[in-house]
Amino acid sequence: IIEGYTAGTRFGICVDPADGLVTAGDESTQLTWMDARRDGVVFTPRHGKAVEINALWHNALCSLAEMHPDGQCASQLREQAARVSDSFVRAYCVEGVGGLIDCLRPKSDGSWEPINELRPNQLFAVSLAYSPLPQERWRGVVRAVDGLVTPFGMRTLSLDDPKYRSRFEGSMMERDAAYHNGTVWPWLIGPYCEAHLRAHAFSEASREHCARCITPLVESLSTGCLGQIAEVYDADSPHRAQGCIAQAWSVAEVLRVALLIERED
Repeated sequence: IIEGYTAGTRFGICVDPADGLVTAGDESTQLTWMDARRDGVVFTPRHGKAVEINALWHNALCSLAEMHPDGQCASQLREQAARVSDSFVRAYCVEGVGGLIDCLRPKSDGSWEPINELRPNQLFAVSLAYSPLPQERWRGVVRAVDGLVTPFGMRTLSLDDPKYRSRFEGSMMERDAAYHNGTVWPWLIGPYCEAHLRAHAFSEASREHCARCITPLVESLSTGCLGQIAEVYDADSPHRAQGCIAQAWSVAEVLRVALLIERED
């Protein structure tokens, strides 16, 4: 996979030799998890260098280096990861804000336009085992997205953004327009809570905070489809359950957080 990304593959997925970051797609493709597209309309354009893709890229390089049996290859992977980390900080950090921009979009002149939308994707820069950020920046990222947290997961866009949609309802076009532009996704509570725990060194206060974050979702297991958690919820109160009534990653991430809270560290 790493060789494929480095060499370049379909849909414009490749490593930019200028900075070592992964870029992918164009105006017509949706290659991140925010992939709503209908009748030629891309509702959440994130082509270019998406923040979570490059956090995952850095984590993959470090993870493979950790378990690679060839010392020379491991050393090369660590060097590559170090370059990605340096580029990541320069590309995504917003001075004076604490949070990270969501994406770098390619411009016709070969430069990159920063898309400074407040979305939860930046959490992966803190929640993964190998962060591309210096540790002193972790809490700033978590604080930046605190306003996206709801009782049933995380909003996908800031309430202050003009594209924000408060309800997941209406025609398919209307629902797809809201899908990743405000709509709450329960699974995102996983990276949020793990980022919070890591940023606060798994403190007792952080564990208690994360336990409170998942309590409404745990309680929802006994309503609707029993033993399950819905795919999405409305962005605004009362946060009606929407989408499919049983979503695997909604359940899995809540379970994962429960185990992280109890983990000895």
